[in-house]
Amino acid sequence: MQNRRDLSERLLEWAASSIKLTAKLKRTAVGRYTANQLMRAATSSGANYEEACGAESKADFIHKMQLVLKELRESLYWLKLLEKTDLISGKELLKLRNRYIFG
Repeated sequence: MQNRRDLSERLLEWAASSIKLTAKLKRTAVGRYTANQLMRAATSSGANYEEACGAESKADFIHKMQLVLKELRESLYWLKLLEKTDLISGKELLKLRNRYIFG
């Protein structure tokens, strides 16, 4: 049960950090688009995890956890794109990676 709370809290922190990051992006069409995409993927990963915790069967749990992983992969894609287009610094991306992916 403790691991479940730990992951839930980490996903919540990830979503909050992603929101804070997107708030720093310039309000251009590109900035708004990528911010929205990242925010949707990052926040839905935690919401999908909470749904998985209430799964009705093992198959339902696995399906919902696959959605969590899908959204986290999408989040990583948007972060890489933001770095590649110089909308966020490599330093900022490394900080997020170390905290959430390797931390």
